[in-house]
Amino acid sequence: MAKIKHTKTELKAQREALRRFERFLPMLILKKQQLQMEIQNITARILQARQAEQAAADGMQAWVRLLAEPVNLESLVRVQSFDMAEGNIAGVAIPLLKAVHIEPVTINMFTTPPWIDDAVETLTRRIELRAQREVLEEQRRRVEEELRTTSQRVNLFEKVKIPECRENIRVIRIFLGDEQTASVARGKIAKQRAVAA
Repeated sequence: MAKIKHTKTELKAQREALRRFERFLPMLILKKQQLQMEIQNITARILQARQAEQAAADGMQAWVRLLAEPVNLESLVRVQSFDMAEGNIAGVAIPLLKAVHIEPVTINMFTTPPWIDDAVETLTRRIELRAQREVLEEQRRRVEEELRTTSQRVNLFEKVKIPECRENIRVIRIFLGDEQTASVARGKIAKQRAVAA
């Protein structure tokens, strides 16, 4: 605990600090709860994305053995770009995936196997799902980081700053009360001496 001055000015400063901490604490607690809810929502969306990825992978099982044939998949599906944006959850900047642009590839129907259409469609879908999942995981990482910081602040206010201010106020009030009592006693003694003289 830091050394405090035992003055009325310090008492006023400690009371103002206590009011400020008590005013901000409910906002921090509310933010913490909101971040926890957002983490749950994002986690549920990640689970849905993983299930959709798994469903797409399971849909490939019917023809995946055909990939043993020599086919250059990179020439069939190429990611052109990702359209990203910035969002905001409780003051946290998060990435948002707007769209995945896949470069259209023309397929010669006479020289490629018939299953290539399904392969291109499935690979495109899996690329989109993986991009969505990775963006959601980055969102969760950022929100969890902010939750950790907010939890530390809540704990600092609840367990350190507010009790410290209350204790400082108590000590200063006791000191000032004792000082006032001593000054009254000194005044009475001085008055008695003045009357006696």
